[in-house]
Amino acid sequence: MWKTIMCSPRTAEPVQLILLDVLGSWPEHSTCTSDGDETGVFGLTATVVMWKILQVPCVPRVVRPYFPRLLVHLLFQVFFSTEEMAEEVDIFWKGCQEEHGLATSPNRFAVQTLKSLLCRMQHEDVVVAMERRCGWDTLLCADTHHCAVGLLARRMCCVSIPLCSRIARYLLRLLSTQEPRWELPALAFLVEVLKWLDLSECGVNRVLQILSRQLQSECRERRRLALRALLKLTDDPCMTKNMQSLTESLVELLWDGEIVMMTVMLLNSIILDSDRLLPSPITLQLLEALLPLFDHDNSQVQLISILLFQTLVTHPEEKAKKDLKTPLRKSLLPLFFHCHDENERVAQASQETLLCVAEFLKRRDLERLLKSKKLWKFAEFLLAEDRSRAAEHLRQALRYLESPQEPLREAAMKFMGMAGRRLRGQQQELQLICTAWAIFHHPEAARSAAQGMEDSASPVGARLLHCQMTEEES
Repeated sequence: MWKTIMCSPRTAEPVQLILLDVLGSWPEHSTCTSDGDETGVFGLTATVVMWKILQVPCVPRVVRPYFPRLLVHLLFQVFFSTEEMAEEVDIFWKGCQEEHGLATSPNRFAVQTLKSLLCRMQHEDVVVAMERRCGWDTLLCADTHHCAVGLLARRMCCVSIPLCSRIARYLLRLLSTQEPRWELPALAFLVEVLKWLDLSECGVNRVLQILSRQLQSECRERRRLALRALLKLTDDPCMTKNMQSLTESLVELLWDGEIVMMTVMLLNSIILDSDRLLPSPITLQLLEALLPLFDHDNSQVQLISILLFQTLVTHPEEKAKKDLKTPLRKSLLPLFFHCHDENERVAQASQETLLCVAEFLKRRDLERLLKSKKLWKFAEFLLAEDRSRAAEHLRQALRYLESPQEPLREAAMKFMGMAGRRLRGQQQELQLICTAWAIFHHPEAARSAAQGMEDSASPVGARLLHCQMTEEES
Protein backbone atom coordinates (compact mmCIF):
# COMPACT_ATOMS: atom_id res chain seq x y z
CA MET A 1 0.00 0.00 0.00
CA TRP A 2 2.70 2.49 0.98
CA LYS A 3 4.74 1.68 -2.10
CA THR A 4 1.70 2.41 -4.28
CA ILE A 5 0.93 5.66 -2.45
CA MET A 6 4.50 7.02 -2.36
CA CYS A 7 5.39 6.08 -5.93
CA SER A 8 2.38 7.92 -7.35
CA PRO A 9 2.93 11.68 -8.01
CA ARG A 10 -0.79 12.26 -7.45
CA THR A 11 -0.81 10.86 -3.88
CA ALA A 12 2.80 11.08 -2.62
CA GLU A 13 2.88 14.82 -1.85
CA PRO A 14 -0.53 15.08 -0.10
CA VAL A 15 0.27 12.05 2.07
CA GLN A 16 3.71 13.41 2.93
CA LEU A 17 2.18 16.75 3.99
CA ILE A 18 -0.42 15.00 6.17
CA LEU A 19 2.28 12.94 7.88
CA LEU A 20 4.37 16.07 8.53
CA ASP A 21 1.35 17.82 9.96
CA VAL A 22 0.63 14.95 12.34
CA LEU A 23 4.27 14.60 13.37
CA GLY A 24 4.51 18.36 14.00
CA SER A 25 1.26 18.66 15.91
CA TRP A 26 1.68 15.99 18.55
CA PRO A 27 1.44 16.48 21.47
CA GLU A 28 1.42 20.29 21.61
CA HIS A 29 -1.90 20.72 19.80
CA SER A 30 -5.10 18.73 19.52
CA THR A 31 -5.18 16.34 16.59
CA CYS A 32 -8.35 14.37 15.84
CA THR A 33 -9.61 12.09 13.14
CA SER A 34 -12.51 12.79 10.79
CA ASP A 35 -14.88 10.92 13.08
CA GLY A 36 -13.90 13.09 16.06
CA ASP A 37 -11.59 10.59 17.74
CA GLU A 38 -8.89 12.43 19.70
CA THR A 39 -5.82 10.69 21.09
CA GLY A 40 -2.14 11.15 21.83
CA VAL A 41 -0.85 8.27 19.72
CA PHE A 42 -0.95 9.94 16.32
CA GLY A 43 2.63 11.26 16.41
CA LEU A 44 3.96 7.80 17.14
CA THR A 45 1.64 6.33 14.50
CA ALA A 46 3.04 8.77 11.93
CA THR A 47 6.57 7.71 12.95
CA VAL A 48 5.71 4.06 12.30
CA VAL A 49 4.27 5.06 8.90
CA MET A 50 7.43 7.04 8.04
CA TRP A 51 9.59 4.05 9.00
CA LYS A 52 7.60 1.84 6.61
CA ILE A 53 7.72 4.47 3.87
CA LEU A 54 11.50 4.76 4.16
CA GLN A 55 11.75 1.13 3.06
CA VAL A 56 10.15 2.01 -0.31
CA PRO A 57 12.70 2.40 -3.18
CA CYS A 58 11.18 5.55 -4.68
CA VAL A 59 11.23 7.46 -1.37
CA PRO A 60 14.31 9.76 -1.82
CA ARG A 61 12.71 11.69 -4.68
CA VAL A 62 9.49 12.19 -2.67
CA VAL A 63 11.05 12.93 0.74
CA ARG A 64 13.95 15.19 -0.29
CA PRO A 65 11.96 18.46 -0.57
CA TYR A 66 10.58 17.93 2.95
CA PHE A 67 13.75 16.59 4.51
CA PRO A 68 14.45 19.60 6.84
CA ARG A 69 10.93 19.53 8.32
CA LEU A 70 10.91 15.74 8.59
CA LEU A 71 14.28 15.70 10.38
CA VAL A 72 13.09 18.32 12.88
CA HIS A 73 9.83 16.52 13.63
CA LEU A 74 11.52 13.15 14.10
CA LEU A 75 13.98 14.77 16.51
CA PHE A 76 11.07 16.14 18.49
CA GLN A 77 9.35 12.74 18.36
CA VAL A 78 12.44 11.26 20.04
CA PHE A 79 12.16 13.99 22.68
CA PHE A 80 8.46 13.45 23.36
CA SER A 81 8.68 9.67 23.46
CA THR A 82 11.63 9.88 25.88
CA GLU A 83 9.39 11.63 28.39
CA GLU A 84 6.81 9.71 30.37
CA MET A 85 4.38 8.10 27.96
CA ALA A 86 0.61 8.19 28.48
CA GLU A 87 -1.14 4.87 29.12
CA GLU A 88 -2.94 4.95 25.77
CA VAL A 89 0.39 5.43 23.96
CA ASP A 90 1.92 2.52 25.84
CA ILE A 91 -0.99 0.26 24.86
CA PHE A 92 -0.72 1.37 21.23
CA TRP A 93 3.01 0.69 21.17
CA LYS A 94 2.62 -2.84 22.48
CA GLY A 95 0.27 -3.46 19.58
CA CYS A 96 2.84 -2.09 17.11
CA GLN A 97 5.53 -4.32 18.56
CA GLU A 98 3.35 -7.40 18.09
CA GLU A 99 2.25 -6.46 14.57
CA HIS A 100 5.62 -5.36 13.19
CA GLY A 101 8.00 -7.35 15.40
CA LEU A 102 9.58 -4.24 16.94
CA ALA A 103 11.68 -5.24 19.93
CA THR A 104 12.44 -1.70 21.04
CA SER A 105 11.07 1.26 23.01
CA PRO A 106 9.20 4.15 21.31
CA ASN A 107 12.10 6.60 21.59
CA ARG A 108 14.64 4.09 20.27
CA PHE A 109 12.29 3.36 17.39
CA ALA A 110 12.09 7.10 16.63
CA VAL A 111 15.91 7.21 16.59
CA GLN A 112 15.96 4.20 14.30
CA THR A 113 13.57 5.99 11.92
CA LEU A 114 15.72 9.12 12.04
CA LYS A 115 18.83 7.12 11.17
CA SER A 116 16.95 5.45 8.29
CA LEU A 117 15.99 8.89 6.99
CA LEU A 118 19.60 10.12 7.08
CA CYS A 119 20.84 7.00 5.29
CA ARG A 120 18.18 7.27 2.58
CA MET A 121 19.28 10.88 2.03
CA GLN A 122 22.87 9.57 1.65
CA HIS A 123 24.12 11.01 4.95
CA GLU A 124 25.57 7.77 6.31
CA ASP A 125 28.67 9.68 7.47
CA VAL A 126 26.50 11.65 9.89
CA VAL A 127 25.01 8.45 11.32
CA VAL A 128 28.48 6.93 11.82
CA ALA A 129 29.92 10.13 13.33
CA MET A 130 27.05 10.30 15.83
CA GLU A 131 27.61 6.64 16.70
CA ARG A 132 31.32 7.22 17.41
CA ARG A 133 30.47 10.04 19.82
CA CYS A 134 27.66 8.03 21.48
CA GLY A 135 25.33 10.70 20.12
CA TRP A 136 22.37 8.41 19.55
CA ASP A 137 22.42 7.16 23.14
CA THR A 138 22.75 10.75 24.39
CA LEU A 139 19.69 11.64 22.32
CA LEU A 140 17.66 9.09 24.29
CA CYS A 141 18.11 10.84 27.65
CA ALA A 142 15.81 13.78 28.40
CA ASP A 143 18.57 15.66 30.28
CA THR A 144 21.13 15.34 27.48
CA HIS A 145 18.82 15.31 24.44
CA HIS A 146 19.66 18.92 23.51
CA CYS A 147 23.42 18.18 23.67
CA ALA A 148 22.99 15.37 21.14
CA VAL A 149 20.91 17.67 18.92
CA GLY A 150 23.77 20.18 18.97
CA LEU A 151 26.22 17.42 18.03
CA LEU A 152 23.96 16.34 15.16
CA ALA A 153 23.82 19.94 13.92
CA ARG A 154 27.62 20.19 13.89
CA ARG A 155 27.91 16.93 11.95
CA MET A 156 25.24 18.08 9.48
CA CYS A 157 27.19 21.32 8.87
CA CYS A 158 30.14 19.20 7.73
CA VAL A 159 27.88 17.55 5.14
CA SER A 160 25.75 20.37 3.77
CA ILE A 161 25.63 24.00 4.90
CA PRO A 162 22.68 24.86 2.62
CA LEU A 163 20.70 22.01 4.15
CA CYS A 164 21.48 23.20 7.70
CA SER A 165 20.45 26.70 6.69
CA ARG A 166 17.07 25.37 5.53
CA ILE A 167 16.63 23.50 8.82
CA ALA A 168 17.55 26.64 10.79
CA ARG A 169 15.03 28.76 8.89
CA TYR A 170 12.32 26.22 9.69
CA LEU A 171 13.28 26.22 13.38
CA LEU A 172 13.13 30.01 13.43
CA ARG A 173 9.64 29.87 11.99
CA LEU A 174 8.52 27.42 14.66
CA LEU A 175 10.17 29.34 17.50
CA SER A 176 8.63 32.63 16.44
CA THR A 177 5.07 31.29 16.32
CA GLN A 178 4.92 28.90 19.28
CA GLU A 179 6.25 28.37 22.78
CA PRO A 180 6.67 24.61 22.72
CA ARG A 181 8.32 22.36 25.25
CA TRP A 182 10.95 21.51 22.68
CA GLU A 183 12.46 25.02 22.56
CA LEU A 184 15.63 23.72 24.23
CA PRO A 185 16.58 21.16 21.53
CA ALA A 186 15.46 23.62 18.84
CA LEU A 187 17.83 26.24 20.25
CA ALA A 188 20.64 23.69 20.52
CA PHE A 189 20.43 23.02 16.77
CA LEU A 190 19.95 26.69 15.87
CA VAL A 191 23.03 27.86 17.79
CA GLU A 192 25.30 25.53 15.82
CA VAL A 193 24.09 26.66 12.38
CA LEU A 194 23.30 30.31 13.08
CA LYS A 195 26.42 31.64 11.39
CA TRP A 196 25.34 30.10 8.08
CA LEU A 197 22.03 31.94 8.04
CA ASP A 198 21.36 34.96 5.87
CA LEU A 199 20.08 37.18 8.67
CA SER A 200 18.76 39.82 6.32
CA GLU A 201 16.57 37.15 4.74
CA CYS A 202 15.44 35.68 8.09
CA GLY A 203 14.77 39.04 9.71
CA VAL A 204 17.18 40.48 12.29
CA ASN A 205 14.39 41.61 14.60
CA ARG A 206 12.72 38.22 14.55
CA VAL A 207 15.96 36.47 15.51
CA LEU A 208 16.59 38.92 18.36
CA GLN A 209 13.00 38.63 19.62
CA ILE A 210 13.35 34.85 19.84
CA LEU A 211 16.69 35.06 21.66
CA SER A 212 15.44 37.82 23.94
CA ARG A 213 12.60 35.56 25.07
CA GLN A 214 15.09 32.82 25.88
CA LEU A 215 17.20 35.20 27.99
CA GLN A 216 14.19 35.65 30.26
CA SER A 217 13.51 31.93 30.53
CA GLU A 218 13.56 30.17 33.89
CA CYS A 219 15.64 27.43 32.24
CA ARG A 220 19.34 28.20 32.69
CA GLU A 221 20.36 26.03 29.73
CA ARG A 222 18.06 28.00 27.42
CA ARG A 223 19.60 31.23 28.70
CA ARG A 224 23.08 29.82 28.11
CA LEU A 225 22.25 28.77 24.54
CA ALA A 226 20.72 32.17 23.81
CA LEU A 227 23.93 33.85 25.03
CA ARG A 228 26.02 31.53 22.83
CA ALA A 229 23.90 32.47 19.84
CA LEU A 230 24.16 36.19 20.55
CA LEU A 231 27.93 35.98 20.99
CA LYS A 232 28.19 34.37 17.56
CA LEU A 233 26.09 37.16 16.08
CA THR A 234 28.45 39.84 17.43
CA ASP A 235 30.74 39.04 14.50
CA ASP A 236 28.28 41.09 12.47
CA PRO A 237 28.54 44.81 13.47
CA CYS A 238 25.01 45.46 12.22
CA MET A 239 23.65 42.81 14.58
CA THR A 240 25.59 44.21 17.54
CA LYS A 241 24.01 47.62 17.10
CA ASN A 242 20.56 46.05 17.18
CA MET A 243 21.37 44.20 20.39
CA GLN A 244 21.38 47.25 22.64
CA SER A 245 17.69 46.63 23.32
CA LEU A 246 18.77 43.45 25.15
CA THR A 247 21.01 45.28 27.62
CA GLU A 248 18.52 45.39 30.47
CA SER A 249 17.82 41.64 30.22
CA LEU A 250 21.55 40.94 30.12
CA VAL A 251 22.27 43.03 33.23
CA GLU A 252 19.87 40.80 35.18
CA LEU A 253 21.91 37.74 34.16
CA LEU A 254 25.11 39.08 35.75
CA TRP A 255 23.95 37.58 39.04
CA ASP A 256 24.01 34.07 37.55
CA GLY A 257 27.52 32.82 38.29
CA GLU A 258 27.43 29.98 35.75
CA ILE A 259 26.83 32.22 32.74
CA VAL A 260 28.43 35.44 33.96
CA MET A 261 31.43 35.10 31.63
CA MET A 262 29.32 34.98 28.47
CA THR A 263 27.04 37.73 29.77
CA VAL A 264 29.81 40.20 30.53
CA MET A 265 31.55 39.44 27.20
CA LEU A 266 28.32 40.09 25.31
CA LEU A 267 27.61 43.32 27.19
CA ASN A 268 31.14 44.49 26.46
CA SER A 269 30.74 43.83 22.72
CA ILE A 270 27.34 45.54 22.58
CA ILE A 271 28.43 48.67 24.44
CA LEU A 272 31.77 49.05 22.64
CA ASP A 273 30.19 48.72 19.19
CA SER A 274 27.19 50.91 19.95
CA ASP A 275 27.14 54.50 18.75
CA ARG A 276 24.38 55.34 21.26
CA LEU A 277 24.75 56.00 24.99
CA LEU A 278 22.93 53.72 27.38
CA PRO A 279 19.92 55.20 29.18
CA SER A 280 20.98 56.43 32.61
CA PRO A 281 18.87 53.93 34.69
CA ILE A 282 20.44 50.98 32.85
CA THR A 283 23.92 52.49 33.20
CA LEU A 284 23.43 52.84 36.94
CA GLN A 285 22.08 49.29 37.22
CA LEU A 286 24.99 47.92 35.20
CA LEU A 287 27.63 49.75 37.25
CA GLU A 288 26.15 48.34 40.46
CA ALA A 289 26.08 44.82 38.97
CA LEU A 290 29.70 45.04 37.78
CA LEU A 291 31.17 46.02 41.16
CA PRO A 292 31.03 42.51 42.73
CA LEU A 293 32.61 41.07 39.59
CA PHE A 294 35.87 42.93 40.28
CA ASP A 295 36.51 40.20 42.87
CA HIS A 296 35.37 37.27 40.70
CA ASP A 297 37.38 34.03 40.82
CA ASN A 298 37.90 34.13 37.05
CA SER A 299 40.51 36.73 36.07
CA GLN A 300 38.95 37.08 32.60
CA VAL A 301 35.61 38.05 34.17
CA GLN A 302 37.46 40.52 36.40
CA LEU A 303 39.29 42.07 33.48
CA ILE A 304 36.27 42.46 31.20
CA SER A 305 34.13 43.80 34.07
CA ILE A 306 36.71 46.43 34.99
CA LEU A 307 37.20 47.50 31.35
CA LEU A 308 33.43 47.67 30.82
CA PHE A 309 33.11 49.76 33.99
CA GLN A 310 35.76 52.08 32.56
CA THR A 311 33.87 52.43 29.27
CA LEU A 312 30.67 53.37 31.10
CA VAL A 313 32.51 55.94 33.21
CA THR A 314 34.17 57.45 30.15
CA HIS A 315 30.96 57.89 28.11
CA PRO A 316 27.97 58.52 30.42
CA GLU A 317 24.80 60.39 29.61
CA GLU A 318 25.11 63.98 30.80
CA LYS A 319 21.95 63.79 32.93
CA ALA A 320 23.20 60.60 34.61
CA LYS A 321 26.43 62.02 36.01
CA LYS A 322 25.00 62.96 39.40
CA ASP A 323 23.43 59.52 39.98
CA LEU A 324 26.62 57.70 39.00
CA LYS A 325 28.72 59.24 41.76
CA THR A 326 27.55 56.75 44.41
CA PRO A 327 28.63 53.51 42.62
CA LEU A 328 31.81 55.24 41.46
CA ARG A 329 32.80 56.11 45.03
CA LYS A 330 32.12 52.49 45.98
CA SER A 331 34.53 51.37 43.27
CA LEU A 332 37.54 53.34 44.54
CA LEU A 333 38.74 50.87 47.15
CA PRO A 334 38.17 47.62 45.16
CA LEU A 335 39.99 49.16 42.20
CA PHE A 336 42.81 50.31 44.50
CA PHE A 337 43.31 46.78 45.84
CA HIS A 338 43.26 45.27 42.35
CA CYS A 339 46.04 47.63 41.33
CA HIS A 340 48.13 45.11 43.33
CA ASP A 341 46.66 42.10 41.48
CA GLU A 342 49.03 39.32 40.43
CA ASN A 343 47.46 39.38 36.98
CA GLU A 344 49.25 42.24 35.24
CA ARG A 345 46.37 42.93 32.86
CA VAL A 346 43.88 43.18 35.74
CA ALA A 347 46.28 45.43 37.68
CA GLN A 348 46.80 47.70 34.65
CA ALA A 349 43.07 47.88 33.89
CA SER A 350 42.37 48.70 37.56
CA GLN A 351 44.85 51.60 37.51
CA GLU A 352 43.43 53.00 34.29
CA THR A 353 39.84 52.68 35.52
CA LEU A 354 40.72 54.20 38.89
CA LEU A 355 42.14 57.22 37.09
CA CYS A 356 38.95 57.51 34.98
CA VAL A 357 36.83 57.42 38.13
CA ALA A 358 38.98 60.10 39.80
CA GLU A 359 38.62 62.29 36.71
CA PHE A 360 34.84 61.75 36.66
CA LEU A 361 34.61 62.72 40.33
CA LYS A 362 36.82 65.76 39.58
CA ARG A 363 39.35 64.76 42.21
CA ARG A 364 42.45 66.48 40.87
CA ASP A 365 44.45 65.54 44.01
CA LEU A 366 43.73 61.84 43.45
CA GLU A 367 44.46 62.14 39.73
CA ARG A 368 47.93 63.54 40.40
CA LEU A 369 48.78 60.72 42.80
CA LEU A 370 47.56 58.07 40.40
CA LYS A 371 49.45 59.52 37.46
CA SER A 372 52.63 59.57 39.53
CA LYS A 373 52.02 55.94 40.65
CA LYS A 374 51.77 56.92 44.35
CA LEU A 375 49.12 54.35 45.22
CA TRP A 376 49.62 54.37 48.98
CA LYS A 377 49.45 58.14 49.07
CA PHE A 378 46.15 57.68 47.21
CA ALA A 379 44.96 55.34 49.99
CA GLU A 380 45.95 57.87 52.65
CA PHE A 381 44.01 60.64 50.88
CA LEU A 382 41.02 58.31 50.58
CA LEU A 383 41.02 57.73 54.34
CA ALA A 384 41.74 61.36 55.16
CA GLU A 385 38.98 62.93 53.07
CA ASP A 386 36.20 61.63 55.32
CA ARG A 387 37.26 60.25 58.69
CA SER A 388 33.74 59.03 59.39
CA ARG A 389 34.03 56.53 56.50
CA ALA A 390 37.26 54.95 57.77
CA ALA A 391 35.31 52.12 59.45
CA GLU A 392 33.42 51.51 56.19
CA HIS A 393 36.69 51.34 54.27
CA LEU A 394 38.00 48.92 56.88
CA ARG A 395 35.01 46.63 56.37
CA GLN A 396 35.65 46.66 52.60
CA ALA A 397 39.30 45.77 53.20
CA LEU A 398 38.44 42.77 55.38
CA ARG A 399 37.32 40.55 52.49
CA TYR A 400 40.69 40.95 50.76
CA LEU A 401 42.33 39.20 53.73
CA GLU A 402 40.64 36.05 52.34
CA SER A 403 42.12 36.55 48.86
CA PRO A 404 44.17 33.64 47.49
CA GLN A 405 46.63 36.27 46.23
CA GLU A 406 49.40 37.21 48.67
CA PRO A 407 49.84 40.78 47.27
CA LEU A 408 46.15 41.51 47.91
CA ARG A 409 46.34 40.11 51.45
CA GLU A 410 49.42 42.21 52.19
CA ALA A 411 47.77 45.33 50.76
CA ALA A 412 44.70 44.69 52.93
CA MET A 413 46.80 44.33 56.09
CA LYS A 414 48.73 47.49 55.36
CA PHE A 415 45.51 49.38 54.63
CA MET A 416 44.01 48.18 57.92
CA GLY A 417 46.98 49.62 59.76
CA MET A 418 46.41 52.96 58.02
CA ALA A 419 42.69 52.79 58.82
CA GLY A 420 43.51 52.15 62.49
CA ARG A 421 45.34 55.45 62.65
CA ARG A 422 42.20 57.17 61.39
CA LEU A 423 39.85 55.54 63.89
CA ARG A 424 40.81 57.63 66.90
CA GLY A 425 37.86 57.70 69.24
CA GLN A 426 36.20 54.74 67.44
CA GLN A 427 37.94 51.97 69.38
CA GLN A 428 34.70 50.03 69.81
CA GLU A 429 34.07 50.01 66.04
CA LEU A 430 37.56 48.81 65.33
CA GLN A 431 37.42 46.23 68.10
CA LEU A 432 34.13 44.74 66.86
CA ILE A 433 35.39 44.44 63.29
CA CYS A 434 38.82 43.08 64.05
CA THR A 435 37.99 40.76 66.96
CA ALA A 436 34.96 39.27 65.23
CA TRP A 437 36.80 38.46 62.04
CA ALA A 438 40.43 39.38 61.62
CA ILE A 439 41.80 38.03 64.91
CA PHE A 440 40.33 34.57 64.35
CA HIS A 441 41.57 34.37 60.78
CA HIS A 442 44.37 36.89 60.34
CA PRO A 443 46.12 37.91 63.58
CA GLU A 444 48.75 39.76 61.50
CA ALA A 445 46.05 42.14 60.24
CA ALA A 446 44.78 42.73 63.78
CA ARG A 447 48.28 43.50 65.00
CA SER A 448 48.72 45.91 62.11
CA ALA A 449 45.50 47.71 63.06
CA ALA A 450 46.48 47.72 66.72
CA GLN A 451 49.86 49.21 65.86
CA GLY A 452 48.05 51.87 63.85
CA MET A 453 46.00 52.79 66.89
CA GLU A 454 49.07 53.01 69.10
CA ASP A 455 50.71 55.31 66.58
CA SER A 456 47.61 57.50 66.56
CA ALA A 457 47.53 57.83 70.36
CA SER A 458 44.59 55.47 70.81
CA PRO A 459 46.06 53.25 73.55
CA VAL A 460 42.66 52.08 74.84
CA GLY A 461 41.67 50.54 71.51
CA ALA A 462 45.15 49.11 71.05
CA ARG A 463 45.06 47.47 74.49
CA LEU A 464 41.62 46.01 73.73
CA LEU A 465 42.98 44.39 70.59
CA HIS A 466 46.14 43.13 72.27
CA CYS A 467 44.07 41.63 75.10
CA GLN A 468 41.75 39.91 72.63
CA MET A 469 44.70 38.50 70.69
CA THR A 470 46.42 37.30 73.87
CA GLU A 471 43.24 35.50 74.97
CA GLU A 472 42.89 33.82 71.58
CA GLU A 473 46.55 32.74 71.46
CA SER A 474 46.37 31.33 74.98
